[in-house]
Amino acid sequence: MMMDSQENALVEEQNVNEAAVVENTESAEVTENVERKQYDTKKEVLDRVREIAHSDEAPQKDEVDYLKTVFYKLHIAEREAALKEYLDGGGDPEQYQITPDSEEEAFKAEMGIIKEKRQKLFREQEQEKQDNLEKKLAIIEKIKTMITSPEEANKSYKDFKALQDEWKEIKNVPAEKANELWRNYQLYVEQFYDLLKLNSEAREYDFKKNLEIKTKLCEAAEKLAEEADVISAFHQLQKLHQEYRETGPVARELREEIWNRFKAASTVINKRHQQHFEDLRAKEEDNLAKKTALCEKVEAIAAEENKGSGDWERHTKEIIELQAEWKTIGFAPQKMNVKIFERFRAACDDFFGRKAEHFRGLKDTFKENADKKRALIEKAKALQDSTDWKSTSDKLINLQKEWKTIGMVPKKLGDQLWEEFLAACNKFFEARNAAGANTRSDERENLEKKRSIIEQLKAAAEEKAEGLQEKVQQLVEQYQAVGHVPFKEKDKLYEEYHTVLDKLYKELNISVAKRRLSKFKDTIKQVAERGENALDNERARLMRQYEQLKNEVQTYENNLGFLNASSKKGNSLIDEMNRKVQKLKDEVQLVREKIKAIDAENREK
Repeated sequence: MMMDSQENALVEEQNVNEAAVVENTESAEVTENVERKQYDTKKEVLDRVREIAHSDEAPQKDEVDYLKTVFYKLHIAEREAALKEYLDGGGDPEQYQITPDSEEEAFKAEMGIIKEKRQKLFREQEQEKQDNLEKKLAIIEKIKTMITSPEEANKSYKDFKALQDEWKEIKNVPAEKANELWRNYQLYVEQFYDLLKLNSEAREYDFKKNLEIKTKLCEAAEKLAEEADVISAFHQLQKLHQEYRETGPVARELREEIWNRFKAASTVINKRHQQHFEDLRAKEEDNLAKKTALCEKVEAIAAEENKGSGDWERHTKEIIELQAEWKTIGFAPQKMNVKIFERFRAACDDFFGRKAEHFRGLKDTFKENADKKRALIEKAKALQDSTDWKSTSDKLINLQKEWKTIGMVPKKLGDQLWEEFLAACNKFFEARNAAGANTRSDERENLEKKRSIIEQLKAAAEEKAEGLQEKVQQLVEQYQAVGHVPFKEKDKLYEEYHTVLDKLYKELNISVAKRRLSKFKDTIKQVAERGENALDNERARLMRQYEQLKNEVQTYENNLGFLNASSKKGNSLIDEMNRKVQKLKDEVQLVREKIKAIDAENREK
């Protein structure tokens, strides 16, 4: 029958719409975020949650989820702000503790009450649907008994109308039973009307009344196209569908027309609704992509090596900036929203956890370094009144070198320890300088003498007179016999002296070994200034070098005894090895001369 096919199509479309409602519920969090009330504080959210928990209103899942999302967004923002303020104020990450939040505890308690209410409401609704199903099945059975004959149908017309009214009053039934139930109901209603041939006037009256109702429903559905709120329009359409289904049939020749009109108006609303959620999904996917990119950035920063506190602070600033950017991005798809946030938070927690661990270790290191520096201060203070100028100078210089090898301590404490250490050192050196005023006068005289010798060497280089080599040797010996010069002038004088000397040696064609020995003799006094054992240490080093060179000479000479010189290649190899042996012997002789120079210096001391 025409009516049966139209009404079945209406049932199927209604099912599609209901499925869309369920599917789009997953996006309710985003939708409600746009359309619901905006909350600025956790207290505002908590007040609304309390109102839902302790009032008679039924908790709506989308609103409850929205309130939960907003509360924890504000809660996390507060915690991050508190941590940043603590760290910016110079707080120790190790000492930072998250303060218990009474509002969060209250929120959890109220949400527990709401959960229980929703579970209870769900059980009641399921029981009500089951009861409604039984009532509607009973109505169908009663109608079936009225369609045995036209006479029975005419007699039962008033009862039939009462059953229709009762049917309309009964609302939801279990979803899996709704279609079959509706089809059976429509089948027996149509059969009843088909039997009302003897009461056509009553039937025509019903058809006319139903047409008026369905026409108004069409007009209402068409007007919904002007509704700005797409979600509201969709939900209003569902109510119109329900009413259309509950309204009886119209005249057979008008059924197709009225149905097509209502269907066309419904299609417009459904398409707008579908497009709305497609746009939301696209926005959510874009937000997911942005949040994924931020996760990758935080993970990359967390994976970077932090070589010192500077790196930790620089990376901390970068992550805080990414956290601020995260807050500007809207929700991701609900199925991924929690997961992507957990990924982002895990990367941040990993970084800040390792940072706290680093500073805990740094605190122990600072303490150890401070103890080492205090020990050096005590040693310096024990030496500050000494009058053994040479030995104590060496010891204090070594303490200063050791000080430089100790790692960092907090700046304020470090400055304080350094001033204390420096004061002890300065006390000794000032006393030594006061006692060595005459020594400095001698050093100035030695400086003038050496400058005079350098000028004579420069003049000799320009004159190039006969006996130049003997004259240069005399000036070199005079130069080496002169004592110490002021420390600040030592390097400059040394460079000037060896520049002119190298020039003269080159012109006189004096061997490299002699030039190297001459330079070494000139530096012996500088070596002696390093400490009382410096010359002995240098002599020991030269002795080790001397023995090593002798062993190398012995090895080469042994190898030469096994070589076959019968070939041209063999002769070439022997010649090369002989040259190496001679070079090594020259080096041995130079080292011996250096050792003799050190011995001569030690005898003069």
